[in-house]
Amino acid sequence: MPFTLLIDGEPNEIDILARKPRLVLRVNGRIYTVEPPAAGTAGTGTIRIDGEAVPHATAHVGDTQFLRLAGRTFETRVASLAGAGAGAGGGADAVKAPMPGVVIRLHKQPGDAVARGETVITIESMKLQMALPAPRDGVIAELLAQEGGGFDKDAVLARLVSLGEE
Repeated sequence: MPFTLLIDGEPNEIDILARKPRLVLRVNGRIYTVEPPAAGTAGTGTIRIDGEAVPHATAHVGDTQFLRLAGRTFETRVASLAGAGAGAGGGADAVKAPMPGVVIRLHKQPGDAVARGETVITIESMKLQMALPAPRDGVIAELLAQEGGGFDKDAVLARLVSLGEE
């Protein structure tokens, strides 16, 4: 499921093509093979991109992920998740997982009002934290996830209703 990642404010289309045995990404039409760092090196270390060792460091602040690769620092943020609010009968009333992972933080609770694009849940997948936004204005009707809980790709993590429907 493709998504848009803002890198230094510029949109980049990302699609995860494979996760095993190596991560294969299509970034703006170009395919990259990524080998993650060794276990226990979250945040810093060396990853291999297309066989080349690249030193990296990451930091997460709010909805923004800072990534330092090969001496350059990039500010990244998820701009859109194609299908995050669509498919599986959810329409724009569901916040869906773009990939399997673990819930890091629930930013909203049932009954809370949200604006389109506002962070509802922060997840982590393959050592990358990602903020999942509300697909539209509304009220959180139901949270189907809990902090520390795992989920599969396309799982509905939250449901929204229109203002006044709660």
